[in-house]
Amino acid sequence: MSMTLKRISDRTATVAVIGLGYVGLPLARAFASKGFRTLALDIDAAKIKSLAAGKSYIDRIPDAAVAELVRAGTLMPSADYARLKEADAILICVPTPLTRQREPDMSYVISTVESVAAHLTRGQLVVLESTTYPGTTDGLVRPILEKTGLKSRADFHLAFSPEREDPGNPNFNVANTAKVVGADGDEALALATALYGAIVPNVVPVANAATAEAVKLTENIFRAVNIALVNELKVIFDAMGIDVWDVIDAAKTKPFGFMPFYPGPGLGGHCIPIDPFYLSWKAREFDVPARFIELAGEINTAMPYYVIERLAHALDKRFSRGINGARLLLLGLAYKKNVDDTRESPALRLIELLEERGAAVDYHDPHVPKIPPTRHYGPIAGRASIELTAEAVGSYDGVVIVTDHDAVDYTLVARAAKLVVDTRNALKEAPSRANVVKA
Repeated sequence: MSMTLKRISDRTATVAVIGLGYVGLPLARAFASKGFRTLALDIDAAKIKSLAAGKSYIDRIPDAAVAELVRAGTLMPSADYARLKEADAILICVPTPLTRQREPDMSYVISTVESVAAHLTRGQLVVLESTTYPGTTDGLVRPILEKTGLKSRADFHLAFSPEREDPGNPNFNVANTAKVVGADGDEALALATALYGAIVPNVVPVANAATAEAVKLTENIFRAVNIALVNELKVIFDAMGIDVWDVIDAAKTKPFGFMPFYPGPGLGGHCIPIDPFYLSWKAREFDVPARFIELAGEINTAMPYYVIERLAHALDKRFSRGINGARLLLLGLAYKKNVDDTRESPALRLIELLEERGAAVDYHDPHVPKIPPTRHYGPIAGRASIELTAEAVGSYDGVVIVTDHDAVDYTLVARAAKLVVDTRNALKEAPSRANVVKA
């Protein structure tokens, strides 16, 4: 079996998607909904069992959508990687996290590509979607695949196409967002362009895989740097008695030359807190400093500490007590509003730091009933969201708004809480109260 343009155009190609998280599952759904026979592979047996039963584990993908595709036979969940031999195209969507030392952790990519190599067949198209440093596809993925004796361009096709998922965004998804594609050779580029062109409105081919890898990093570095800028402005303006939210609201009325970004308690999600450091790490290989990236990282990673100091100051000023021994409630565990995604959420870091200082911390999040297992915050996994009532809110020494979900009664919070530290300007419409501090 060999990937061909005809097999793409007549929808007879089989697509395998490896890694069924916030990127892989929407991608598999997109191909399956277009009639492609789609293998959905993951090492997590719970995910496979859920999908096989027609159940989704991601908020924005309804159960009915999964059940329909499984019944139709276009979405085929499996943990059997031997089935990769059935695929014409193999799309890799696995995590690329950082170590605690902010260096790339490529272990998921390496192990997955090794699994692909074990079942690689002639004519297959292999595409990496995981965000990574420029040179990964050519310098890491290709050598592993070529250990099989098969060669890129001659025996199989290799490409990179960065994911552009934005959890919680109601306007854009994988099916209506342009796809960037870079590849090892013209034939691989043509095949990857045609394949993604079957599910998205516009495919943007670029010179090579490294360029496509750089595109993704540039998109996320743009956001990270600008968020760092407004986080720094928040600290500066607060010292001057100026509300940074008022400043941004007024500045964004200018129809040109300004784009609003908003401060917060720190960065979250799998992209913005991580991806910039992939480039700064790679830049060191070429003796090139990445000063903007590193400085933005310093500012953004300092934000949880800033929030805690604002909280400590407020507790001391109002109640003549510190964080040690305080009972605190965090509102919002997900990294952004109206999603269930907790990856790299600053709320997790805040819980860790507050409990290190002797606080007892609970949380409420309408989208996250329990804290899922994570790489760095294992001890708090399984902790459950509390019910948000006036009585409960009033029992805490302080409430910290970390994520501004719409499904939270902020009027209740403002009225019932002894102290609120608002990191998202969530109480801007709530009754003005002296118990609210912005951070």
